[in-house]
Amino acid sequence: MSENEPWQDPRLPEDARLTSLDKRLKQAQLQEAVRTGKTKSNSQVGRSQGMRILSDLFGIPFGSAIIGWLLDRWLGTAPWLMLAMLFLGFGIAVRNVLWISRQRPK
Repeated sequence: MSENEPWQDPRLPEDARLTSLDKRLKQAQLQEAVRTGKTKSNSQVGRSQGMRILSDLFGIPFGSAIIGWLLDRWLGTAPWLMLAMLFLGFGIAVRNVLWISRQRPK
């Protein structure tokens, strides 16, 4: 049973078997993370998320503006497609930043 189930009395003592199982599970997860090399400190996780957000905020609008500029040159509609693609890129970048900020750090 879970500790947060509504029918369980919170004043009851914890089951020693569940506590032992929880400790062993956490230890096994830590050993697996060390074995596979997937351990990261909180500062590394935050830094990688920050770099991803920064690259999205600069790269997506820049890339979409380049595509718009190329389409403008090909179709002769300068500067309208470049501006439209630039604003579309900003919208996509903001959507990606919001999506990244809702994710739990790994």
